[in-house]
Amino acid sequence: MGENTRTKRILIIDDEADICSSLTFALEDQYEVCSTTEPQMGLGYLIKENFNLVLLDLRIGNVDGIDLLAEIKNIDKQIQVIIMTAYGTIVSSVDAIKKGAFTYLTKPLDLEILYKTIEQALEEQAHHETVKYETPMKHKYMYQGIIGKSPVMKHIFKYVEKLKDVDTSVVISGESGTGKELVARAIHFSGKRAKSRFVELNCAAIPESLLEEELFGHKKGTFTGAMSDKQGKFEYANGGTIFLDEIGDMPFALQAKLLRVLQQKAFTPLGSNELVKVDVRVIAATNQSLKKLVEEGKFRSDLYFRLNVIEINLPPLRERPQDIPLLISHFIEIYSESMKKNIGGLSKKAEMMMMQYDYPGNVRELSNIVECAVLLAAGDVIEGEALPVEVRNHHGEVDDALDLTLGSKVGARSLVGMTLQEAERELIYAALKLNKGHKKATAVMLGISERGLRNKIADYGLKEVEF
Repeated sequence: MGENTRTKRILIIDDEADICSSLTFALEDQYEVCSTTEPQMGLGYLIKENFNLVLLDLRIGNVDGIDLLAEIKNIDKQIQVIIMTAYGTIVSSVDAIKKGAFTYLTKPLDLEILYKTIEQALEEQAHHETVKYETPMKHKYMYQGIIGKSPVMKHIFKYVEKLKDVDTSVVISGESGTGKELVARAIHFSGKRAKSRFVELNCAAIPESLLEEELFGHKKGTFTGAMSDKQGKFEYANGGTIFLDEIGDMPFALQAKLLRVLQQKAFTPLGSNELVKVDVRVIAATNQSLKKLVEEGKFRSDLYFRLNVIEINLPPLRERPQDIPLLISHFIEIYSESMKKNIGGLSKKAEMMMMQYDYPGNVRELSNIVECAVLLAAGDVIEGEALPVEVRNHHGEVDDALDLTLGSKVGARSLVGMTLQEAERELIYAALKLNKGHKKATAVMLGISERGLRNKIADYGLKEVEF
């Protein structure tokens, strides 16, 4: 075996559990090995984690391994795939190689040949290795219209890259206003379905009696007033993507029909006996816990597992403060242009207020706040007075708890009797605590550069302090 093979990761996808177990046993001394008998679960592993090689059965139940091979290569072209089958034919072998497989082995596998083939595949991968992730950003911190530089947003960008060219169902979860639809659009418009329709439907916004008709359409004469056939959203989205927002509010009875569409890629319009075949990717979004809804009997468990192959969780804005300044600048630019104003940014006081606010409405609320501030701004800089009252009031509560301007108190500790260095340390500590450790907001509050703040944090031994 080659050097450092233990760091290489192999995924086995085979519908026979015994084969998965025996191959895992044979390979786990040299490689990190994961296995599954479920094709969709295998694709989920490949999206969530990094693997070097896949051992793939040619036929997994009713799933054609050649089709699965194409899905794997869409996720990551660098993954090496070795096809395994008891149905070896020259035609299927050539087809597998054409679709990107490294080679083709027949069962029962000869372990010596398997070891050698895996090593050869990994050597070829190392020889041709390229950068796997290149972000097509409009600028440094924007990806497909989504803005962020926090670690969690960078991770989501990578998820979108892996998901864009596969047909796997996706659930996007997160609080209202976090940008779930933006992520769904990024998946669609950066991938192979970009030239087809992106159709959205809010399951909570349409009465239960009308939702089935909206999704699947009806035939003429189905009910009083049905004067002609109506095309549903699924048929309209054929070839593209349907985005089902607030999927947790879909009526329980209707969930069975959605499950059928996911399984059979077909549905029956109201008033019809004819199946309509469709090729539609489903992306769902929710601000509720679908798992909890399943436990409460309000959401079908089979639909949950079918939809939730991959879940992307969008954190609230308060948990990614690094992104707030970028979003503020972005929205100032947008609204300044639309209102034909020349707003250069925020005053220090306004910036401090914006950084301290916790944004219960997330990015949507931040956008509304900036729109209001640009509208009310008297000059080319947004002052604190132009911000909504809730932002100003939030800042006022902070001032009562910590009066940095007068320096009369830091929490409950008096500055009287302290040396200048001790007082400065206490002020920095209190400001960091107030801003939950966020350095940019703290630097703005104290009127110093972020670099200067970092130096003082190091000088005063505050690096390891948790806020």
